[in-house]
Amino acid sequence: MNATRPVAVRLSDVTLAYDRHPAVHHVSGAFAPGALNAVVGPNGAGKTTLLRAIAGELALQEGRIDRDGLSRHDIAYLPQQATLDRSFPINVLDVVVQGAYRRIGLFTCVRRETIAEAERAIDAVGLSGFEDRPLSTLSAGQFQRTLFARVLLQDARLILLDEPFNAIDARTTADLMELMRRWRGEHRTVIAVLHDLDLVRSGFDEALLLARSAVAWGPPVEALAAQNQLRARAMSESWDPDADLCHGAA
Repeated sequence: MNATRPVAVRLSDVTLAYDRHPAVHHVSGAFAPGALNAVVGPNGAGKTTLLRAIAGELALQEGRIDRDGLSRHDIAYLPQQATLDRSFPINVLDVVVQGAYRRIGLFTCVRRETIAEAERAIDAVGLSGFEDRPLSTLSAGQFQRTLFARVLLQDARLILLDEPFNAIDARTTADLMELMRRWRGEHRTVIAVLHDLDLVRSGFDEALLLARSAVAWGPPVEALAAQNQLRARAMSESWDPDADLCHGAA
């Protein structure tokens, strides 16, 4: 599980819309390759929408996203916990093994080597002994650890995380941040939607401050300067969700 070349993700005049009403508006820039990148901004700023587009789950209204030649299957995308169904009768080990399906095939018999790899991933996230636990019995933090273990098995060069630390305890956050630093050490490119600005300042390499449009993009201390946050809040409050799309310059 060693990434050999970091992925560069570039946005060129990216506009995203729902029913032709803009959600993300003419964003251009590049995420730092092989680094921890944060996307932050007010509620409703388009952060999840942008992440879904980078994952290939949402069509662009305008512009281009260059993912360095990766296909959707080469990208690990972890959505918000709230969007995931935990009632399905499946245990921790089976969920983590799903991360290997891209490599072994969906209908291929899972070999002992893959099981052992999944068990190592479970141990790496601090859940050794939980292999047979049903998802429905896990706490929010244990469930998130399980999902991170699945990402480990995906062995992806580009990792997209939507609010990975929402509603989990400080210990779990610290442990998962350590795992993300490991990914950075393996030159994987991580893009995470986050709300904890102190964590972004202390633990991330670059930050995109988004308020439907890009307000600031660069080192977190600079991007999250007070004047930029005020501008982002003002832009978010004045945004008209029912406005028609406008088109950028050709």
